[in-house]
Amino acid sequence: MITPADTKDNAEKAVAEILEACKTELAKRIVGQQEMIEGLLMALIAEGHILLEGVPGLAKTLAVKSLADITGLSFKRIQFTPDLLPADLTGTLVWEQGTGTFSVRRGPVFAHVILADEINRAPAKVQSALLEAMEERQVTIGETTYPLPDPFFVLATQNPIEHEGTYTLPEAELDRFLLKLLIRYPSMEEEIRILKMTASQKTWSLRTGKQWTPLDPVLDTATLTRLRAAADAVFMDEQIAAYIVAVVAASRPLASKPVEKALREGLYRYIAFGASPRASIALYRCSRIRALFEGRSFVSPEDVKAAALPVLRHRIVLSYEAEAEGLDPDAVISRLLTFVPVP
Repeated sequence: MITPADTKDNAEKAVAEILEACKTELAKRIVGQQEMIEGLLMALIAEGHILLEGVPGLAKTLAVKSLADITGLSFKRIQFTPDLLPADLTGTLVWEQGTGTFSVRRGPVFAHVILADEINRAPAKVQSALLEAMEERQVTIGETTYPLPDPFFVLATQNPIEHEGTYTLPEAELDRFLLKLLIRYPSMEEEIRILKMTASQKTWSLRTGKQWTPLDPVLDTATLTRLRAAADAVFMDEQIAAYIVAVVAASRPLASKPVEKALREGLYRYIAFGASPRASIALYRCSRIRALFEGRSFVSPEDVKAAALPVLRHRIVLSYEAEAEGLDPDAVISRLLTFVPVP
């Protein structure tokens, strides 16, 4: 436990023990996917939302549910469909015949951890209702605005290969997500472990009547507060902060500041719109947390580079030329990082 009387070494050791305990608990249900697990923990510490993208069957929903279990926070799952209404998300006013008044029936968004499953299946009205919840941590029902629980996290999933009955997420909503995590296929060794785990989980389920092995709440609100304090204590040099701003600014083709001809001709033809200052803030926060994960008390340029992909990949709008040449946001961001001088 981190207290004011702890030495610096003891504090770093305590943080490492907390993070290891979280990974150990999640490993009881999730095999591999270290990038996803670290991203989920990073968002919790940074108080940000996450967009998970991957084909069906890669444990996206299970990962979010497991994350809620190790925090001990309230959890709600919302299955997004084309016929979903904003009231199904936020709640509505109900007429009470006995009293002759309206009462508020709160929707599933009033929970600490929200799983927005297949978020790109919801129409624009539902997306706009979610925008207020994600950014302002509040919802409006009738003429009254209600605060959401603190902490409040939205973890949304979407399937990249299915497009029928889906809606493209607006850039304004994408920008509200702190990170976009790509969930990849497991290796052969990991898939063998998944088979064995599934068999043991099924045996446990038949014996106890419960679906999954229970997880210990090792990341409660008090512990989460300690991790945030530790992240805030990570030193950020002014040159590193300037590097973060330079990386984000370099993603903007229409920026007023002159850029090198090679950068404009070699990269900007692939970018239609760059990232906003919200990306700089996200990269600043995530770089410090990444340094914390690495057991360091200062941020290095490598922390910025490692955090740049999940922070920027959903904030950069590619041009038709990039799509024609088969370039994805990660490839463009990786090339962008080679142009920005490292301090």
